[in-house]
Amino acid sequence: MAGWSCLVTGGGGFLGQRIVRLLVEEKELQEIRVLDKVFRPEVREEFSKLQSKIRLTLLEGDILDEKCLKEACQGTSVVIHTASVIDVMNAVQRETIMNVNVKGTQLLLETCVQASVPVFIHTSTIEVAGPNSYREIIQDGHEEEHLETAWSSPYPYSKKLAEKAVLGANGWALKNGGTLYTCALRPMYIYGEGSPLLFAHVDSALKNNGILTNHCKFSRVNPVYVGNVAWAHILALRALRDPQKAPSIQGQFYYISDGTPHQSYDDLNYTLGKEWGLCLDSGMSLPVSLKYWLAFLLEIVSFLLSPIYKYRPPFNCHLVTLSNSVFTFSYKKAQRELGYEPLFTWEEAKQKTKEWVGSLVKQHKETLKTKTH
Repeated sequence: MAGWSCLVTGGGGFLGQRIVRLLVEEKELQEIRVLDKVFRPEVREEFSKLQSKIRLTLLEGDILDEKCLKEACQGTSVVIHTASVIDVMNAVQRETIMNVNVKGTQLLLETCVQASVPVFIHTSTIEVAGPNSYREIIQDGHEEEHLETAWSSPYPYSKKLAEKAVLGANGWALKNGGTLYTCALRPMYIYGEGSPLLFAHVDSALKNNGILTNHCKFSRVNPVYVGNVAWAHILALRALRDPQKAPSIQGQFYYISDGTPHQSYDDLNYTLGKEWGLCLDSGMSLPVSLKYWLAFLLEIVSFLLSPIYKYRPPFNCHLVTLSNSVFTFSYKKAQRELGYEPLFTWEEAKQKTKEWVGSLVKQHKETLKTKTH
């Protein structure tokens, strides 16, 4: 099994960077290829520090560019596919999301066949399982329940189709006569240093006198720390490369959570920001049922106006449901079959994330000082 290489798509992103950092420590790994549409200067700087430990090749390109995919996959032993468009606000065109998340995944699978890449690990999402209704309660859900999103919204729908494509490709014959082995990981809502969603919440609060929005107080979820999600990918990689473990892993999906307490999204944001003066909005909020029907009406208005005007509602039915559901999952299957145990405790994850939030607050204050002088 000596002398292998790994390609990480979306490797310049929030999760992808953490996977690359852990990959550097893997035994007998000769090269890491990182494919992304663009690498921010700070990401390039971080990766340059890793190049003293391992051959790390940065490839800027599009997941829809077949020539680019061919170059990235040639001679590769493993593909970890994290690249996707994440959008719950319907801010990105549906066609773009479907192309990147579904067509891009299909092209990558086909390229793996031609390049004889035997292992394919897909970063899916909890949203492929739902929630389909804010009235439905799922606590400590597990893989045997076969939950599936019924939403036609582009993000959950595209990720559902992409995951089906990946798991359906398990067992495909490779060009060299080998076999393609695949699996998918379904992480909960991912938080941690560098989280784009957490950054947006904190940034919005800082522009609003330190007041965090309180739109998700009826939710009960079990968020997962980014470092633990990255670790689960490493364990899935090891399992699929192990002839003893691979038969029980291939074609399977796994929920990935950790020891983070079950709580609302709002409570998580408050826990991570209160030390820096951030507080939850104490104002009245609409009942979830009323907000849902308001979202429904706004979507109708958006549809009726679409021939003449592009109107994007401030929230939609899918987002209201996602933000106000009881939807928690167990990681016991990943523990049993992948040997997954969280690498970071809740206290460690909380402290690391709080420090990052603190740096954002400090940066904001320094920006304000500069503007007033």
